[in-house]
Amino acid sequence: MDGDRKWGVVSVACIAVFIIVLDSSAMNVAIRTLVVDLDTTLSTLQAIIAIYALVIASFLLTGSKLQDILGRRRAFFTGLMVYASGTIIAALSVNAAMLLLGWSILEGVGAALILPATTTMVSSRYEGRDRVIAFGIWGGIAAMGAALGPIVGGVFTTYLSWRAVFGSELIFIAIILILRRYITYSKPGLSWSEFDIMGAVLSVVSLSMIVMGILLMNRPSHWGYASAILAAGIVLFSIFLLWELRRIKIGKEPLSDVTLLGNHRFALGNLITVIQQIPLAGFLFVMPVFLQMVLGMNPFMTGVTLLPAAMAVFILSIGGSRISVKIGARSVLMVGFLISALGAFVLGNTLHINTTVSAIHPGAVLFGSGIGLLLSQSTNLTMSAVPSDMENDASGLLNCCKNLGYSIGTALIGVLLITGIFYGAVDAVKDSDLAPGATEKEIEASIISYVDKMHTERPKIKLKVTGDYREIVNAAVSSAMRQTFRTLSLILMAGFFISFIVPGSRKRRRG
Repeated sequence: MDGDRKWGVVSVACIAVFIIVLDSSAMNVAIRTLVVDLDTTLSTLQAIIAIYALVIASFLLTGSKLQDILGRRRAFFTGLMVYASGTIIAALSVNAAMLLLGWSILEGVGAALILPATTTMVSSRYEGRDRVIAFGIWGGIAAMGAALGPIVGGVFTTYLSWRAVFGSELIFIAIILILRRYITYSKPGLSWSEFDIMGAVLSVVSLSMIVMGILLMNRPSHWGYASAILAAGIVLFSIFLLWELRRIKIGKEPLSDVTLLGNHRFALGNLITVIQQIPLAGFLFVMPVFLQMVLGMNPFMTGVTLLPAAMAVFILSIGGSRISVKIGARSVLMVGFLISALGAFVLGNTLHINTTVSAIHPGAVLFGSGIGLLLSQSTNLTMSAVPSDMENDASGLLNCCKNLGYSIGTALIGVLLITGIFYGAVDAVKDSDLAPGATEKEIEASIISYVDKMHTERPKIKLKVTGDYREIVNAAVSSAMRQTFRTLSLILMAGFFISFIVPGSRKRRRG
């Protein structure tokens, strides 16, 4: 019986992580189709994608603590049922509001309950070599989900429907329910009266305001109040940290033990995690936009074009651990940042109206290889900095930073792209003679609408030649993409310099 159950726990954990990670990358290639099917805009879909990661990040600390109140098994299956309800709503969506509710909010909350439970399920079930193998499988399956996401999303969206992506997740959820006997009960360690409600509210509200402030900057007219929301979010997050420190000082149970951030290596590890997620999320958002808007690719070809980069992420995220044995984790991080920065720079010089798929692949593979190396080390380097009795709090903080970085990446890099397109296209149309009689405001409104609809609707101003207008917009998209990837390269180089000051971990492992 024990032999039959040995790998059952990690199997369930892997299936759960697989569908959550797959969800994050599969839908990006369906952006143009979603714009048409749900009669929505690129900006709205950017917000929905960012909010999905944001909800996970915002509720992860709460989800981690609810394990101690509900018990691990109950928290896991509560999250699974919330996730399943969100999946059904997302699959049946008739507008962007339904997709936001189902995918971003309900699936996000469900994932925030599921993810911490999968980590503790594996860590509590296995020891020694079996634990190393189990977490290796767990991480490999997560990487595989991210790698397969674009091609799975492309196949389903092109030949079936984007709804099939969500529908297929219900099959995996059914498999988890069939295998539910492998999930053992754990005794609750806290009561509801000990739950830090104020900390939970402050963490959710502050992180939400930070990301929403960034998202709202995609229009120059929003910059005033967007900056105020962003600043207020940062202030509230500072209050959250002070609140948690106060609860710890007076002996009350905190939402998360933020004193961990006083650990130099743990704090830097979380910062590096945020930095590595920003370019990854930005890449997965802006590349489908370029491939579908400028090059006219369908979702399947978008997935095929992104596949080499995704496979590079997968292969190097698995193989990076072997490389670290020879040169050390910090060196792998530095190499990863350098390679991905070079890849982003190469892509920035490659993307233009006449770009071919073969021309995109070298830079994309370089970028993916570097990101894979980063993913292979950041979790281990960060978690190895904390004692075993603080792993739950450390895991919650790390996963919160990981998803927060992904959300910020989608928001920030998307905003850079959209504003770059806006200014480039508006100036070019004004300087041309394509829209005689149109005012500057009319030109601006037309550009915003045309880009937001990803060329799926006609321009809202009278034009001499519509084709020339499209070429101008595509040229602006290409120029904005080049600037965006150069920015990604700078962000990755910042990560490279930060990795210089990360303390080594070899001495700790020998002791």
